[in-house]
Amino acid sequence: MTPGNVRQTAISEIGKAKAVGGAVNYLEKDVRQVYCEHVFNDSVQRQRLPKRVFEALQKTIKAGLELDPGIADSVALAMRDWAIEHGATHFTHWFQPMTGSTAEKHDSFITPTPDGEVLAQFSGKDLVRGEPDASSFPSGGLRATFEARGYTAWDPSSPAFILDNPNGATLVVPTMFISWTGDALDKKTPLLRSMEALSKQALRLLRVFGNAEARRVFTTVGAEQEYFLIDRHFYLMRPDLLNTGRTLFGAKPPKGQELEDQYFGAINERVLAYMAEVEYELLRLGVPIKTRHNEVAPAQYELAPTFETSNLATDHQMLMMEIMRKVASRHGLTCLLHEKPFAGINGSGKHNNWSMSTDTGENLLEPGDTPHANAQFLVVCAAVVRAVHKYAGLLRLSVCGAGNDHRLGANEAPPAIISVFLGQQLTDVFEQLEKGAAKSSRKADHIEIGVSMLPKLPRDAGDRNRTSPFAFTGNKFEFRAVGASQSVAGPNTVLNTIVAESLDFFTTKLEASIKAGKDLNAAIQDLLPGVIREFKPVLFDGDNYSAEWHAEAERRGLPNLRSTVDCVPLATSKEAIALFTKYGVYTERELHSRQEILLENYVKTVTIEALTASNLAHTMLLPAALRYQADVAGAVSAAKAAGVEDGVQKKLLDELVKTVSAFHKATTALDEAVAADHGGDTLAHARCCHDKVLPAMIELRKLGDKLELMVADEYWPLPPYREMLFIR
Repeated sequence: MTPGNVRQTAISEIGKAKAVGGAVNYLEKDVRQVYCEHVFNDSVQRQRLPKRVFEALQKTIKAGLELDPGIADSVALAMRDWAIEHGATHFTHWFQPMTGSTAEKHDSFITPTPDGEVLAQFSGKDLVRGEPDASSFPSGGLRATFEARGYTAWDPSSPAFILDNPNGATLVVPTMFISWTGDALDKKTPLLRSMEALSKQALRLLRVFGNAEARRVFTTVGAEQEYFLIDRHFYLMRPDLLNTGRTLFGAKPPKGQELEDQYFGAINERVLAYMAEVEYELLRLGVPIKTRHNEVAPAQYELAPTFETSNLATDHQMLMMEIMRKVASRHGLTCLLHEKPFAGINGSGKHNNWSMSTDTGENLLEPGDTPHANAQFLVVCAAVVRAVHKYAGLLRLSVCGAGNDHRLGANEAPPAIISVFLGQQLTDVFEQLEKGAAKSSRKADHIEIGVSMLPKLPRDAGDRNRTSPFAFTGNKFEFRAVGASQSVAGPNTVLNTIVAESLDFFTTKLEASIKAGKDLNAAIQDLLPGVIREFKPVLFDGDNYSAEWHAEAERRGLPNLRSTVDCVPLATSKEAIALFTKYGVYTERELHSRQEILLENYVKTVTIEALTASNLAHTMLLPAALRYQADVAGAVSAAKAAGVEDGVQKKLLDELVKTVSAFHKATTALDEAVAADHGGDTLAHARCCHDKVLPAMIELRKLGDKLELMVADEYWPLPPYREMLFIR
């Protein structure tokens, strides 16, 4: 059977596919009954724990107090009984190593007794600490490969939950992951440290403003998730998607996103069925899913939750990606979370909506109706903008990666230049403050629609800017540069830490002024103008995609770190080491380890892509092109033998031979680039991957895509874009 026939068979099967019903019928079950039904949350704890134990645990969760070891056994017993009632046979410590995904080792509740019976056991010790083998997880040189001991430590602030499987269920306990020496081997531990650092500095500032009630400040996150869905038949026929998550070859289809008819369009029934089941699974796990819709590119969609604390939001984001991938296969689909799975159309990001709130419910980034008169808001907002300006390179570092490099700077994502959009109202206020004092704020008005039956719509005081990498959107900042496949732990760890430093800076200055006898408002008015002039270069409300902005940003002295290789050395800069060690977020050893892991991951990712591209070229695309070339040559020879001289056919053959030859030469060049010696230096290897291997892959792709448009469809072995993006 020819490749074309195989594809046609796959398309025929896809045509028979129907929307699959979900596991729940909401006509029979109230959606409110579904939410958190598999979560050991406050409500379940209150019902099942002794009052003393419940109150002690809540103090740890809500106030950040040290866990009382004496309550662990009681919590574990209640958690075990609850889990078994829900069909659980095993428990696992679920953690987030530096692989970028999650990890778990399942242990049974069942323990045999000498008399041939069994007991269901889960002790406080089992709950609080685990010991998975740490030797095979990335450590970036923190430990030798023969040093295997690692510990998982229960994180009470993220509630345990139950994951179903076809034959039962597993109790999942979110944990941190540390080495025997106490070094953080995961993404959760530094995030929790950064949240503590920010809370401490934010509380200092609140005390200056007379707030004596707040006991803790939480950073909150709502991360929008973009993704692609394609039929699983197509996925299994694309070795590049299987091995790398993105297409390494693929000619531009006749129709892409030019008509803009996908965005917010009616959702395909099969896709909607998938979305509904994903939401059901996530709601059961307490993930507060709110929004679903078609995204800009064909076959692209978005799923968005509401706000939660940074730690819980990060755990839920990791869960979301797992569930999305798992459920897709039940519907005969594949969920692609790579930042740029298809060239020439929009890639996928994960917009990180970030804010700060007190334990009493006050949003510190809520400007109110008159932000010019809200001194506390202005100081907090200025602190955030100052942090972004001062540490723009570290923010860019937090979203680096081989996948996101393909997306940042393209027309669907912010550029690699970090800038801040404040909107008309806030920009005007800060401009007034720079000159001395803010006396007014732009007022929101109404939009006249011109239809008498409709009321006037209230207009926001400022527009939004989808091209900005860091935009104020009413009562939060949206960091738009995070990649779709990335954990939000890293970006939020950096964001929390740099804002903690900025809050520390402001508070120290204000405390000194007040101690010297100044009135608080006078101290603020003295401090803000100079700070605003300092961070003013990072403020930009225009089109971040334009070439003019890139030139202007360079004039302003803003960093433009275009690739991962440009970013990674910043991890161990003097500035980074001083910042992260001062606030106890990373040790210097941990920063060096992160740098090494980022470089290794970049090298491995690009190398796997290059080897996959070479393998595809050698074993699939070249043979297909040569078979077609042979048939064309046979047709030309047959015509000539019949006395027919056709220059057009000969020209077609000549162009085909020329392209096939160039494609083969490009494949050899790629193989040589991959095999180059780098002397064992990881940074040098990463630079070679960026400077030599990626350009060789791009050149090979250009020729491969040209061949796709020359070779007859029945010969071509890979499903093309025109099929993958539109048949489902």
